[in-house]
Amino acid sequence: MVILIAGATHTGKTALSQRLLEKYHYPYVSIDHLKMGLIRSGNTALTPEDDEALEAYLWPIVREMIKTAIENGQNLIVEGVYIPFDWKASFEEREKEAIAYVCLIMSEAYILSHFSDIQAHASTIEQRMEDSGLSPDALISENRANLQRCRQHGCPYILIDGDYQASLERGMEKLSL
Repeated sequence: MVILIAGATHTGKTALSQRLLEKYHYPYVSIDHLKMGLIRSGNTALTPEDDEALEAYLWPIVREMIKTAIENGQNLIVEGVYIPFDWKASFEEREKEAIAYVCLIMSEAYILSHFSDIQAHASTIEQRMEDSGLSPDALISENRANLQRCRQHGCPYILIDGDYQASLERGMEKLSL
């Protein structure tokens, strides 16, 4: 089984991946780690701010990693903002059967009422670099756009609108693990 966890920044993709690793012992790959490895090694002139171009650059690599895991019968969790909403187009039917996808989305009400909590938990799993540019408006915009894209592409999502942990628990049931 390959589990894809998408979502906007600060939605808890890495925290959910860590929880799944601890529960099922599936290794996980952070697309951010791949991104920074390629950038820091000089294998691309892209920068961390080149989101659209990074998705186009990274997805073919990540796609082939996923296909390799499926071919080898390995479990894998892949998390990051660079999973395209039309990810299914990259796989054959038999491959799609081995993939579970979910996108984490925070509602506007959740972001507005929990923004300080979102900031406080930013480094729960990983020590994030400076994060002062994060704003409620930017988070709302990104999450709203992701919800629209999920609906457009028929992608399953976890809507975080109240209790964060309870929302994740209900959403994890959608993964059918």
